[in-house]
Amino acid sequence: MQQVVIIGGGPAGYTAALYAARANLSPVVLTGSTIGGQLSLTSEIENFPGFPESLGGMDLMDRMRQQAERFGADLKYEEVTSVAFEPGAHRITTDRSEYTAKAVVISTGSSPRLLDVPGEEKFFGRGVSTCATCDGAFYRDRKVAVVGGGDSAMEEGLFLTRFASHVWIIHRRHELRASQIMQERALKHPKIAFQWGTVVDEVLGDETTGVTGVRVRELESDQVRELDAEGLFIAIGHTPNTDLFRDKLEVDAQGYILTDRRQHTSVPGVFAGGDV
Repeated sequence: MQQVVIIGGGPAGYTAALYAARANLSPVVLTGSTIGGQLSLTSEIENFPGFPESLGGMDLMDRMRQQAERFGADLKYEEVTSVAFEPGAHRITTDRSEYTAKAVVISTGSSPRLLDVPGEEKFFGRGVSTCATCDGAFYRDRKVAVVGGGDSAMEEGLFLTRFASHVWIIHRRHELRASQIMQERALKHPKIAFQWGTVVDEVLGDETTGVTGVRVRELESDQVRELDAEGLFIAIGHTPNTDLFRDKLEVDAQGYILTDRRQHTSVPGVFAGGDV
């Protein structure tokens, strides 16, 4: 039996692994197939203490991994398929093995939320994306659009200006939710133009070339028009990766796991941390 099994290999999972390893609890970390979580997809991190110069998300996650392993964390690149929480002997089944643990830390993070509009699913991976750092280079000298009004949307838009000839940022409100510094950078960038009070109604495209445009609608006037864009990047928030746990732990209406001030869940010996 393991002392601690940590489900998830993002910042929260690696932090839990570091502290558990330093306490001689020999933690097993089940990272899943996406190592590093959402942070690994971030192109540039400027607000992490200790790094006066910005660094890439993957670089930071690799440093966290090395630090956890240095103190004895055992990383397993396995996907959890089921769990059975029984106080004192929690069972975790993966695609390769089965573990029993006295304590479990859930740090499975979240996944990008989608628009649920016509054409989005059809052209996902063929012009529709949730990761500018992954796909931005494919749009050199092309027009693209970003949906969202927070820091993630501004970061996506600014990153895309390295490649795209023009970046539309589509936002349903008339003011941004992003931090002031990110707003200022996006608003003054010559390649970025904002579509205020506007939503996406449909992703346009064809079977051969993928996305060819975006049909948008102004909320106040209900006027519909088409934007010339060969790529659409969605940055409207996230949904917690908690489907495995929703019938076993107390969660809120959005699916986030409910915890107390010490990160205890509704089941003794099961903890949750990070964006879950």
